[in-house]
Amino acid sequence: MNLERFNQYRIMWLMILFDLPTETKRERKSASEFRKKLLGDGFNMFQFSIYLRHCPSSENANVHIQRVKNCMPEFGQIGILRITDKQFGDMEIFSNRKPATKNPPCVQLELF
Repeated sequence: MNLERFNQYRIMWLMILFDLPTETKRERKSASEFRKKLLGDGFNMFQFSIYLRHCPSSENANVHIQRVKNCMPEFGQIGILRITDKQFGDMEIFSNRKPATKNPPCVQLELF
């Protein structure tokens, strides 16, 4: 097995940050559909308007970035941030002013 594939600088995380208008029924429906498409593409909600997805490579991240671009609603602001697994691992997360407990790193199982 090629260990270069699991390099913490090669593995990517995609972060989608958005602020979508929800004043009219049409805008609420559009925002809801966008969130559902993100969830359907394997993103997980990190905060209300921030969704994350793990990508094993930069090439895979590009595919998901293109999918997000294809389903963007007409109005609102959307940001796409790509960070390495190393940078993501250095993130400090707090809950109620206390550091959140970090989950131990897991080993990814790949079947082919």
